Amino acid sequence: MNGANAHPYSRLTPDVVLDALESVGLRGDGRLLGLNSYENRVYQIYIEEAPPVVAKFYRPGRWSDAQILEEHAFVRELAEREIPVVAPLAPDAKTLHAFAGFRFAVYPRCGGRTPELEDRQTLEWMGRFIGRIHAVGAIGGYAARPALDIAGFGVEPREFLLGHDFIPPELLEPWKTVVDQALASVRRCYERAGNSATLRLHGDCHAGNVLWTAAGPHFVDFDDSRTGPAVQDLWMLLSGGRDAMARSLAEVLAGYEDFFEFDPRELHLVEGLRTLRLIHYSAWLARRWDDPAFPAAFPWFNTHRYWQDRILELREQIALMDEPPLWST
Repeated sequence: MNGANAHPYSRLTPDVVLDALESVGLRGDGRLLGLNSYENRVYQIYIEEAPPVVAKFYRPGRWSDAQILEEHAFVRELAEREIPVVAPLAPDAKTLHAFAGFRFAVYPRCGGRTPELEDRQTLEWMGRFIGRIHAVGAIGGYAARPALDIAGFGVEPREFLLGHDFIPPELLEPWKTVVDQALASVRRCYERAGNSATLRLHGDCHAGNVLWTAAGPHFVDFDDSRTGPAVQDLWMLLSGGRDAMARSLAEVLAGYEDFFEFDPRELHLVEGLRTLRLIHYSAWLARRWDDPAFPAAFPWFNTHRYWQDRILELREQIALMDEPPLWST
């Protein structure tokens, strides 16, 4: 891409990455490895006479400086309490840096593998540390970061998709109808849950954001951290049929409640939160479609079949949201 149509990340060349690190006193030896990330650009960079580091270059325009710094402060607060998270380093006594029009943060490299969520002890171990994260998350709040709610994850994504002509004309009415029905069901889920508390969350706590080592889990990538209900950080650890999810939930809560009390009313939100994530995900892909990395990585997006599948998916979610909530066994 060239000229006015070029995406901002087209300017993030290897030389710019290395020069950015050198601007904060970290001189690379010339080797860097792009890591799996689409929202931001993330690189493992080898440093002269020092261990490698990981540098995250934030997507321009997504978060404000204040929102990024709130996340950094939360993660560093967790690390200070010896909770296993990967917190940003602070060269020059700062965690957020700027170079050549990009904002970036530097992290220590932390190895590990994906946790085995079929293992009961692993789930309990994960639950203990999420409980500790939430105990800290409940102490304070975010002033700049938005909340995870129906407006931001359901209504606004719906309006964006409709306003930018992503839905094929012949599927427009079926999609609008099912999304509106789904959002009405989500609202009923929130009504059944009542006035449950919110706190600072990881926000995207799936297995891919956990590095497992002999010492247990290390939680990474708090980029989606927001204020929301505690169950948001639990439901993505559950998979399989209803009975399997109930058993997994019991193991997670066995560890979780050693450190933080779980409000069982929040179980009414599980399928509602899953529905919001599905709607938000379609809009997330649409918003990023001008980034060349996205058509290459998600070639199936915005095809006729894609939107047909989303309609069927949301119909299934409407049925699930009408079922009794998941309970641990």
